[in-house]
Amino acid sequence: MKDLRYRWKSFLQYGIRSEVEKNKLIYRQGEQGKGFYYLGSGEVNIILLSDKGHERIINVVPAGMLFGEHGVDGQPYLTSATAACPSVIYFFSDEMAFALYQEHPEAAAIFTDSLIYKFRIIAEMISLMESPIEQQMAYFLLKLVEENRNASMNQTLFAKYLGANRITVHKVIQKWKQQQYIAVKNRQIVILNFEKIKAIAHNV
Repeated sequence: MKDLRYRWKSFLQYGIRSEVEKNKLIYRQGEQGKGFYYLGSGEVNIILLSDKGHERIINVVPAGMLFGEHGVDGQPYLTSATAACPSVIYFFSDEMAFALYQEHPEAAAIFTDSLIYKFRIIAEMISLMESPIEQQMAYFLLKLVEENRNASMNQTLFAKYLGANRITVHKVIQKWKQQQYIAVKNRQIVILNFEKIKAIAHNV
């Protein structure tokens, strides 16, 4: 993921810039795609609605990344996206993207790499949904730190990220704190023992 961040920044003149407020819905799962987006600043939550109607945050998009790539060529969006805080986004329609690829063929490769990465995220989420909650928490905690350099979220939001009960998440966090695997500072989870968290994440 680190190799993808800010690679699209050179092409922002082809997009339509807009500022969105916190909790603003950017696109909804199932609606016909109109194009894709780039996050200039802020943070965006990617939400998956299950067949049972349960919402789950499956990714927290940091600045410098594309999102909504699956909404090209009129394809339905596979997820929903909402602004986690006031953010600046750039929208790229199919027509804009086509013009961009004509002038900058390398942009098509960047888009493809990002699209593959997002499909992998969705596949990982689905494969872990039936795993023990502690394993899920460890996996996604590592993922958040890798992608965003920190895990800055409260327990309620982390529970929504996992689709779990907040009390259950709280108990695991307290357990890890006692074991000195993590610390919580200013509502931010800090990993103290990466090897232990990795072992839990990979169930070894």
